[in-house]
Amino acid sequence: MAPRLDFSDLWGKDTRKGTPVVVTMENPNYSVVEIDGPDSAFRPVEKSRGKNAKQVTWVLLLKAHRAVGCVAWLATVLWALLGTIKKRLIFRQGVAMENFQGLLHMVYVAWLTLRADYIAPLIQALSKFCVALFLIQSADRMVLCLGCLWIKYKKIKPRIDGDPFKLEDVEGSGYEYPMVLVQIPMCNEREVYEQSISAVCQIDWPKDRLLIQVLDDSDDESIQCLIKAEVYNWSQQGINIVYRHRLVRTGYKAGNLKSAMSCDYVKNYEFVAIFDADFQPNPDFLKQTVPHFQGNPDLGLVQARWAFVNKDENLLTRLQNINLCFHFEVEQQVNGVFLNFFGFNGTAGVWRIKALEDSGGWLERTTVEDMDIAVRAHLNGWKFIFLNDVKVLCEVPESYEAYRKQQHRWHSGPMQLFRLCLPAVITSKISIWKKANMLLLFFLLRKLILPFYSFTLFCIILPLTMFVPEAELPVWVICYVPVFMSFLNILPAPKSFPFIVPYLLFENTMSVTKFNAMVSGLFQLGSSYEWIVTKKAGRASESDLLAAAERDSKTVNQPLIHRGASESELSELNRLKEQKESTPPAVKKINKIYRKELTLAFLLLTASVRSLLASQGVHFYFLLFQGVTFLLVGLDLIGEQMSQ
Repeated sequence: MAPRLDFSDLWGKDTRKGTPVVVTMENPNYSVVEIDGPDSAFRPVEKSRGKNAKQVTWVLLLKAHRAVGCVAWLATVLWALLGTIKKRLIFRQGVAMENFQGLLHMVYVAWLTLRADYIAPLIQALSKFCVALFLIQSADRMVLCLGCLWIKYKKIKPRIDGDPFKLEDVEGSGYEYPMVLVQIPMCNEREVYEQSISAVCQIDWPKDRLLIQVLDDSDDESIQCLIKAEVYNWSQQGINIVYRHRLVRTGYKAGNLKSAMSCDYVKNYEFVAIFDADFQPNPDFLKQTVPHFQGNPDLGLVQARWAFVNKDENLLTRLQNINLCFHFEVEQQVNGVFLNFFGFNGTAGVWRIKALEDSGGWLERTTVEDMDIAVRAHLNGWKFIFLNDVKVLCEVPESYEAYRKQQHRWHSGPMQLFRLCLPAVITSKISIWKKANMLLLFFLLRKLILPFYSFTLFCIILPLTMFVPEAELPVWVICYVPVFMSFLNILPAPKSFPFIVPYLLFENTMSVTKFNAMVSGLFQLGSSYEWIVTKKAGRASESDLLAAAERDSKTVNQPLIHRGASESELSELNRLKEQKESTPPAVKKINKIYRKELTLAFLLLTASVRSLLASQGVHFYFLLFQGVTFLLVGLDLIGEQMSQ
């Protein structure tokens, strides 16, 4: 128990010393009380001495002064304590901040070391490899352009000896015309079936020497009925045309063509011309192509050039026109003149049926059956001719979704074919030069290397170098050489020069789809076997519209005689006409979102900001415009929207 501090006894003791002093004043109005101690004022006062309130007041003032002093002292102590705590906290925060800053500095130094020692050398090595591939592919393109200029300068082109049709008006000259089979493979082609069948049926060739096969793989019964009605109409006009429909749609287009070639009557024909559903050949197509086979027993294929009725429809169709014009006028023409080999375009071509049979016919092993048969025919010694002056009208996709799926098939199929044909090419009897051309140029450089370096160099390495300045790409790689190569690509389509910059940016954007397709085809991923029919708009050329109007006027003025048609067939035909003329319901067009393109748009735009902060002019503009292009494509703002 704490000791009790009681000072009352001590104060109670008589401790007075010295002589007391008494002051007497005249006429005092107060009394003086002698106070021996602090408690003297509270001791009982003699009645004779009286009471004075001022005595009590002074004592209270003294006690209040002491209490205030204690409170002030406590406040000072508390303030000092709080100050000490605050200083301690500030000190600890400062130490923590210094520790955090030190940690950040250590991480930054470690990142700089890692970037300089490991990341930068890796990016530099990959970028040098891609730049080397870029230069090799650029050199190949320059050689092709020089070859095209030489062909134009020397006016080199396949020619027909004499005039094989000089006796076409003489009675009995039909024996000069070989038997030709025309095939029109299609699948759910509601928009274009009529114009393609109409154009083929108007080909100028003896009717008894021509057979048209409409190979319909449609799974929509309404479209089947419409195509049947169109075939029936032309058959009633004396055209030798048949309709074929497979119940089991295997092998896609290759399976369709293979099934048609298995008919017994095909053996009576010497040549077969193939047109996809949106192609509209001119009436003199066969007269411009078939005579090239005369006197050339080694000639297996005559390929015509494509022309596009909707090339000016939107920006996407204009950019496609640039690519395809270069493909036909430069690549196909140069390879046809100097090598007698190129990839069959799948349509607008005439094959010698014997060449197809000797090469194994149509195979269903890839999604590029046209390239497959061309490679096998070349390995068997057959030669090809490309006619740049013979053009067949067709369409290019007007929506990005349709174009994207088409390009995926066109770039995954060659990689499938490369894996399958590699042993056959190596063991074939063709010359080493032709083997090298097929493996190194035809497959590797133009089908594999091109999408690889385009995607890796311009979409991955370039934005990463903004964050790894040790591996920065030179200006000539990202500006001068690409612009020059785009200039070469656009030469065959001189009217498209205003679109050279959008063309360059869009080609880099499409490298994402092409690279993905190339990888899926090379490693046999699931999407490499995907076959989706390219969506058509059904746009006809001006000549087709005039011809259709002329036919309609003739139909109105002259009654159509249905030869050999029963009453039930006529009623069915009328029902199909009414169904065809009915207005289709309006479809809603939607914008799709492409996540890969949007992800790369974010990367490129972020890198452009970093480039701007680093004051890199050319890099900034390229990254900015390329990022905006990826953003527009990712939001499906280029071309027409898909119908829902």
